[in-house]
Amino acid sequence: MSSGDRISRRAFLGTSALGAAAVGLAGPRQGDGSGRPTGPNSRITVGMIATGARAQELLEAVKVAEGTEIVAVCDAYKGRLERAVERTGRRAKMVADWREILANKDIDVVTVASPDHWHKTHVVEVLKAGKDVYCEKPLTYTVDDGLEIMEAVKKSGRLLQVGSQGMSSQTQQQAREVIRSGKLGQITMIRAFYNRNSAEGAWIYPIPPDASPATVNWEMFLGPAPKRAFDLPRFFRWRCYKDYSGGIATDLFVHLCTTIHFVMSAKMPSKVVAMGQLYRWKESRDVPDTLNAILEYPEGFAVNLSSTFNNQLSAEGGFQILGTEGSLVLGGSSMTFHAETAHSDNRWIVESWPKALEEAYYKDPKVIREELVDRQPPKVRETAQTLHETGLDATVVHMQHFFDSVRTRKPTVEDALAGHRAAACAHLINRSAKSQKMLEWDFERENVKA
Repeated sequence: MSSGDRISRRAFLGTSALGAAAVGLAGPRQGDGSGRPTGPNSRITVGMIATGARAQELLEAVKVAEGTEIVAVCDAYKGRLERAVERTGRRAKMVADWREILANKDIDVVTVASPDHWHKTHVVEVLKAGKDVYCEKPLTYTVDDGLEIMEAVKKSGRLLQVGSQGMSSQTQQQAREVIRSGKLGQITMIRAFYNRNSAEGAWIYPIPPDASPATVNWEMFLGPAPKRAFDLPRFFRWRCYKDYSGGIATDLFVHLCTTIHFVMSAKMPSKVVAMGQLYRWKESRDVPDTLNAILEYPEGFAVNLSSTFNNQLSAEGGFQILGTEGSLVLGGSSMTFHAETAHSDNRWIVESWPKALEEAYYKDPKVIREELVDRQPPKVRETAQTLHETGLDATVVHMQHFFDSVRTRKPTVEDALAGHRAAACAHLINRSAKSQKMLEWDFERENVKA
């Protein structure tokens, strides 16, 4: 790799346009007419709808952001509420009904980390209440939910950020810059995966010993979902059930598609086909434990997505972005650039020609230059370079970006349209796997093509 081809460590570790949005770096803004805090150091009050395992991580991320305070929390399981209040130094108030958070005029923003089937209702009602909202991925439970949410954002004038945090990592920001620079050449294929091999990885989580009708509000959990008798596995392992989740596609592939759209500056695949099966984890589940999909993008590349909960040879997750001049391999907090070393070798073909023609072929300067590598002057070439990211977790940075937008009223780094499209990829994948048909996207309607 020549010095001109190397990935700049300064660029990797430095502050990009997205990274510069971190809270505290923006200057003061004018009031937005809401009566809310307007300065860069003003206090932002937060209400949390749902305080499950992921929400508790969001809670810790909120605490890292300066000038924020969690003042109210709501959940259908008392144990989570108690733990959330402990994490806030007992400053947050337990709320029995999430609508109390919306009615509280002292709350500026709301985080939504409820099960997927609740997202549209919670997000739309938060926006109607005149509050900004941070919603964990996937933004939607159905494709149509995304259209309703985008309309609600437009009508309310409030801000929405989707919580797919990978795009706020320096690794993915640098990957986007490398791709834009053209170092990879023409990119026609991306492989992305999430693999696991444990009950926990398959969402068969342990159930708290104190869980019972006395500590779990079953009706609050069900909400718009089909009515069922009290069922603790459904409550604590809701990602395993179609009534509340899209399984692998909406939990894991949404992350993959968000990243692909971000680093490739792509909108949405035009065609999707998928297959999925439930092979092993048949306890507490009606969604596949293995899923494969092919996505074709109008920007000129295809994507292979795969996930299994039955093997983790390739670690948990990653990307292979394959170009004619090089490849990027992303995994965890690292990125490796591999320069292409391919060259033509037609020897086995040409050796079948008449001897005179073979000898004439190898006297051609172009053939000597492109095929006879062993006749070239010796040189040493660096073919791989790996960079590792350190510092704040991407969830913390992603949350800081949200609070910066709240203060400055600048667009969020992952808005409703981006969240709608990433989640729609998952919904198309699930529909295709179920119908065993290829589906297409209508870019004008932002919906499945009829």
